[in-house]
Amino acid sequence: MQELENRRGKIQGAPAREVVRWIIRPAIESDLDHAYACYLDVNKAHVLMLAHQGIIEKNVAKTILKVTQEMAAMGDQPTFAIDPSREDTYFNLEHYLIERTGLEVGGQQHTARSRNDLGATVTRLYTRRYYLKICELFNAMRQTIMDVAVRNTDAVMAGYTHLQPSEPITFAHYCSGVLSALERDYRRLAAVYDTINLSPLGGGSMGSTTFPIDRAMTAKLLGFDRPMDNSIDCVASRDYVTELLAALSLACNTFSRFCHDLYVWSTPDYGYVEVDDSCAVCSSIMPQKKNPWTLEHIKGKCAHMEGFFLSAFNAMKNTPYTHNQDVNGESTSYLWTALHEMQACIELLSCTVKGITLHKDRMVQTARGNFCTVTELANALVRHDRISFRAAHEIVALVVDYMITHQKKADEIGQAVVNEIFKKLFNRETTMSDADIQKALDPVLNAYSKTAQGGTAPEEVKRQLACRQAQLDSDREALAQRQAHLREAKEALEKAVDECIKS
Repeated sequence: MQELENRRGKIQGAPAREVVRWIIRPAIESDLDHAYACYLDVNKAHVLMLAHQGIIEKNVAKTILKVTQEMAAMGDQPTFAIDPSREDTYFNLEHYLIERTGLEVGGQQHTARSRNDLGATVTRLYTRRYYLKICELFNAMRQTIMDVAVRNTDAVMAGYTHLQPSEPITFAHYCSGVLSALERDYRRLAAVYDTINLSPLGGGSMGSTTFPIDRAMTAKLLGFDRPMDNSIDCVASRDYVTELLAALSLACNTFSRFCHDLYVWSTPDYGYVEVDDSCAVCSSIMPQKKNPWTLEHIKGKCAHMEGFFLSAFNAMKNTPYTHNQDVNGESTSYLWTALHEMQACIELLSCTVKGITLHKDRMVQTARGNFCTVTELANALVRHDRISFRAAHEIVALVVDYMITHQKKADEIGQAVVNEIFKKLFNRETTMSDADIQKALDPVLNAYSKTAQGGTAPEEVKRQLACRQAQLDSDREALAQRQAHLREAKEALEKAVDECIKS
């Protein structure tokens, strides 16, 4: 046993100090932080299958599973010593098992299996666990934004294109647009599950096995939808990593754009929104400052997500389509970091939106004066004076130029100014009265009048939000079903282990 312990297969020398420092130790530490229980679950399912297929004796399986349950009872990390000179996490776990059961018993656990398909399965398991947590938090964040939108269907403000005043909208209408994007982001994220939840266990090193294994059994015990269909693909594929990171990157793009708008609108020059004190910091020197700290951090963290995606993508690029450490080890290096950063972005965004204050009077007052209403004045000229929209556009453009030149605001436009321009361009006057013009320039009436599908009217926005809420409820239900399926699989696995031990 001592002689075997000091060997690494054909390799007789110990790993170099640099190899231990930069490759082996970090990989083991990462495994122990995230995947200890996953290794044990895979071992349980594999041993149960070996016994069921008659590949190992049931009493051997019983002995192995007893020790495996003892290891599981240690918690999220093992209480026994881990030796990096054994190369990786699995050999350390196997060493403990063999110490407790003997080589002829514990040594049978790895029958019909490679570290390649074992590692591929473990990585999918812990990715799936964190992925589902991210999905749950993502939907909670969508609900937080939804709740703020529903409470603010009356918050009229200027909409913007090119950061220039465009047309009157409501804050709820803006949120409805963001929620629509987040709905698509979640659809992409939810679709990744179909790629993640496939079992590579049984693929072996890459060429399958001559033992009569039952891959469907282990897949079911571990909660996977089905086994992967090709043994090379089992160990070569990490496309679920790039697919997941791509979905997270796209979602972060939406987060960042949303945060940027809130960031701009929180400046005193706009003064539309204000983050809660709990999400802001003051300056060490300038006492007037209230910096929206969380928005800045979210935008910065979202930038990292693209880097995580590119790292995984490029690590896989130009590699053989089989097992290799570029793919198995390096392409997943930042996966856990990416999921952790995504959790940070979601929770910070939820916290920020939940505590946000809208300065509705400031919003609507700015909209009255910043010319975001004049498109509707052009529309009104079309209806009242039976002219083309292009003619009305030219009239209003010169009216705006006149008002800005004379340092006047949009709500000061009257019949006299319109007639002066109208007459200059077309040698006629408008039939609109001052009251008609003021009605066209009212940002509240303007926003509330747009009842077309997708428009800004409160009832239409409420319809949009109801659609977003219905989809969110459906997404939550589908996620709950996935989570329930995995709980049931875990219960079935533990029940099968108990029954084997007690037999």
